[in-house]
Amino acid sequence: MRPRRAFGGLALLVAVLGGPAQAGAQWVEQPGFGWVSLAYYHLDTSQRFDEEGTKEPFPFEGHSITNSVFIDAAVGLFKGVDFWGQAPVHSLDFSDSGGDRARTGVGDVRLWLRASPQRWFGKDFPFAIRGGVKLPGSEFPVDAEIIPLTDGQRDWELMAELGHSFWPAPVYAMGWVGYRWREANEETRQDWGDEVFFFSAVGGNVGRWGYKVDFEGFWGDTPILEGIPVSTARRRLLILTPYVSYQIGPGGAQGGVRFTLSGQNMPAGPALTLGYFTRWSVLGSGGGGG
Repeated sequence: MRPRRAFGGLALLVAVLGGPAQAGAQWVEQPGFGWVSLAYYHLDTSQRFDEEGTKEPFPFEGHSITNSVFIDAAVGLFKGVDFWGQAPVHSLDFSDSGGDRARTGVGDVRLWLRASPQRWFGKDFPFAIRGGVKLPGSEFPVDAEIIPLTDGQRDWELMAELGHSFWPAPVYAMGWVGYRWREANEETRQDWGDEVFFFSAVGGNVGRWGYKVDFEGFWGDTPILEGIPVSTARRRLLILTPYVSYQIGPGGAQGGVRFTLSGQNMPAGPALTLGYFTRWSVLGSGGGGG
């Protein structure tokens, strides 16, 4: 039996950092207006970051292939408050000298409410507070040879968001920093530890073309596995992703390559991401993509 930890971070790599962050995200959506995006993620790698943060091949000639699709949406509920949601489907395949394991299914579903306190006081400043919950979309397998699509427990998170447009220059900057409280999985007696995370981006547009560079990551606390703190099982990851986009139809298509800069107990290697984003409104035409 191979240890689950050999491929246990595969779903987490896309579950935590999978969904695309949208341009101008800190400007809370107006009531009845919003956006929707569809994103595809592909990782094909034989490398990982070990418990000391060193990039090395997977044990036993391991090879991982991850394909994921994310649906993200947001809608303004009332002045200064909007709702975000994300639902992914993962197809994970891991092979090594002991055989091939594959699994496809729904990953973690994430729901957030976001509020912009400044707008309540008549100011249009792009600052917001967002709180949310992560719900496991599938059960965590007890069999250590079955690839998990989630860590199998609820998470709660709170973040502060800030953005700025340099108009009339077609350039913007945005980002957030937050804390994630991770509940323990009582069935498997695993508590992966709370996490600090961040996201930042700089981008702009030139005609129908756009560009964006994301820098994001997280640091996990010491996990408690079967009642024992295991510092060597801590997880962390830093990722840099340059994108290009082009306006097509009512929205915009984008493509990028994710580069894992450093990490611990996580898969390594570049990944491809493709997506399409469009705005909408229950009141009529929501405008073009971002």
